Amino acid sequence: MIVTIALHELRRMFLSPLAWTILAVVQLILAFLFLGHIEYFQQVQSQLLGMDNPPGLTEIVVAPLLGNAAIVLLLVVPLVSMRLVSEERRNKTLSLLFSAPISMTEIVLGKYLGLVAFLYILLALIALMPLALLLGGSLDFGMLAAGLLGLMLLLAGFAAVGLFMSTLTQHQTVAAVATFGMLLLFWILDWAGEGLAGAGVLGQLSLLNHYEPFLKGVFDTADLAYHLLFAATFLTFAVRRLDMDRLGG
Repeated sequence: MIVTIALHELRRMFLSPLAWTILAVVQLILAFLFLGHIEYFQQVQSQLLGMDNPPGLTEIVVAPLLGNAAIVLLLVVPLVSMRLVSEERRNKTLSLLFSAPISMTEIVLGKYLGLVAFLYILLALIALMPLALLLGGSLDFGMLAAGLLGLMLLLAGFAAVGLFMSTLTQHQTVAAVATFGMLLLFWILDWAGEGLAGAGVLGQLSLLNHYEPFLKGVFDTADLAYHLLFAATFLTFAVRRLDMDRLGG
């Protein structure tokens, strides 16, 4: 049943012009940034030849591209996730889901996996850009794999937050703005906490702090656990919210 719901959500996304527009716009923006990074690499290539251990194509082009992709997708995910549950609530079809012989966990996971599948399709298209560099150069595949894994985990957390916010309201715009606000808060948590007594704790909760090591090719199980726990927490909140709605109905 989870897979059925996920496929249904994914199909609904691709039937919407918004999904196709997002795919096109994201590719266009990141392609522009990608070409800019390549141009910069060409400008400094002569200087790199004189260094003992110079950074390579992956450090100068791919890592910044994946960093840019995270920012762009932080803006995009709220637009994709805003209708997941809020549309059901607005159209008065949420009660039909509640009456179906499935649990709230299955509903949440089905909608979540449908959203994640769309985001991973988008990620696959983004990954084609650095892979295209193999036509004229070499890449650090370990660093590339770590960066892509980090972005996958980051998107999983983004999707969980978006789904939870969508369960709170019937207004899609409100869900989108709330999702963006929550993601931005967790993104800048470390910056906002500088100089405060609990800065260390806030730093440990920052999405950025647990994403940057992947861009440097560093895989830490603590960062992996953080992203998994982050996504699981907001999915649990979403299940609890729908349970409250069902019992209240």
